[in-house]
Amino acid sequence: MGYSRRDFLSAVGVSGGAGALFATMGALGLAPSAEAAAKGTFDPPQPSDFSLTRRSAKKVVILGAGVAGLATAYELGKAGYDCTILEALDRVGGRNWTIRGGDRVTELDGSTQVAKFGDGVYLNAGPARLAQWMVTMDYCRELGVDLEVFTNSNAQAYIYHQSMPAPVRWRTAKADMYGYIAELLSRATDTGALDAALTAQDKERLIAFLSSFGAVGDKASGFRYSGTSRRGYSLNPGAGDQPGTPLGSVPSLSEVLACGVGQRLSFEFGYDQAMLMFQPVGGMDAIPTAFAGKIGRQRIRLRSKVTRITDLRDGVEVEYQDRHGRTQKIRADMCVAAMPPHVLAKTAHNLGTEVQAALATPSVASAGKIGLEYRRRWWETDEDIYGGITATDLDLATIWYPSYGYGTARGLVVGYYNFGAEADAYAALNPADRRRRAIEQGMKIHGAKYRDDLLSSVSVAWKLQPHIEGAWVSWPSRQGAYQLLNEPAGHVYFAGDWLSYMIAWQSGALESARKVVTALHRRVLSTS
Repeated sequence: MGYSRRDFLSAVGVSGGAGALFATMGALGLAPSAEAAAKGTFDPPQPSDFSLTRRSAKKVVILGAGVAGLATAYELGKAGYDCTILEALDRVGGRNWTIRGGDRVTELDGSTQVAKFGDGVYLNAGPARLAQWMVTMDYCRELGVDLEVFTNSNAQAYIYHQSMPAPVRWRTAKADMYGYIAELLSRATDTGALDAALTAQDKERLIAFLSSFGAVGDKASGFRYSGTSRRGYSLNPGAGDQPGTPLGSVPSLSEVLACGVGQRLSFEFGYDQAMLMFQPVGGMDAIPTAFAGKIGRQRIRLRSKVTRITDLRDGVEVEYQDRHGRTQKIRADMCVAAMPPHVLAKTAHNLGTEVQAALATPSVASAGKIGLEYRRRWWETDEDIYGGITATDLDLATIWYPSYGYGTARGLVVGYYNFGAEADAYAALNPADRRRRAIEQGMKIHGAKYRDDLLSSVSVAWKLQPHIEGAWVSWPSRQGAYQLLNEPAGHVYFAGDWLSYMIAWQSGALESARKVVTALHRRVLSTS
């Protein structure tokens, strides 16, 4: 007579139990399998998972409307889970935070800044760039978030160390460093210093490569590096009798090494930093905004601070203070805690001493940013810099030029994006003093216009942001506490970039959310 798929699965469930049923569904591609999860693939839950198993979707309370919490609700919602998100802030996104004109920035010490940015000007206070290989790009496509190029590396930007007489363009620093490396290695190869490692043919090929790599002379010149147009021009080539004026004399190898520019060049080789990179059009918060729109704003309770988590025999209860300061409780079958671990560690719970110790294990990192809005885009008109990052050994760490709004009247420079002790030093200042310090330091690179053309500013010290209290965390090891929190504590799961190998990236939060969604869904499908 034949079986329908539903009849077949029902028969498997009756004869073999839930475990056999779930394994069969996984084999048929109807439910996420452990093998698929181990390979890094992700099959989102579907309504058919429940119709085929004759089970019903569960109620899930999610703590935190950062990227991990939003992604968890979004993916579970595809199968009909009843999700409620509790968020202590008055916005979604967590550390994905775009500041625009009129926004208020209030820190734990009570200081408040009001952004006075013009229309279309914004500061991505948290994440600001996306690598092409990250799952964040896939979500932008799925959610309809438009993207544009983020200029992470720009030959026209600067490197500045305090030992240098003046800033140097990235292109110039690279040409000199690569040139001298090529000169030294060519000489060593030609004189036989590498004979033990290279065949005669290898030596010829290496010298040919180095000639191109470093733009050095031939053997007759001793493979001398003397600089080329790669270094740039003081007067650019033009028409008629204007061939261009190359930059002045090349510094000596000793001078190049002494100024330390070479240590900056590895930045763009990083797998998560290599060009091309991208950003959402109009601000990074387009991502959480799109998630919230798909989830439904009615499922997100803002200004709802979690005060207690209680794991129960048959579910979980979460106590929180609502926007009016009243204590409320919510019961659910499952809970996903997508808050920072150090904030969770200060939240009352009955999850046990091992969980508490694990939450307190990672160390919290500091980071800070300041957005400097200018009346004119002098970095473009005066210095021909269109996007990119200047690296320094000042306490600014880096200066970022905007990758949007090219050619418009006003624009915003990230006057510092710093970390660790440097970020702590700025966090200890009031906003006015942060701005003053940032301007004083930035003038060493860009001169008086860095001060004179300024319109407004807003600074963010992540250690002072309520309900976040840090930029990201780091683990002493990926054993013990890290592994413990990657598993549920009763009916409570944990999610966030801090439970991934991509800490401080939205991609880490998304991958962690997917892992939790898969595990939670498999549990629901395999239990009655």
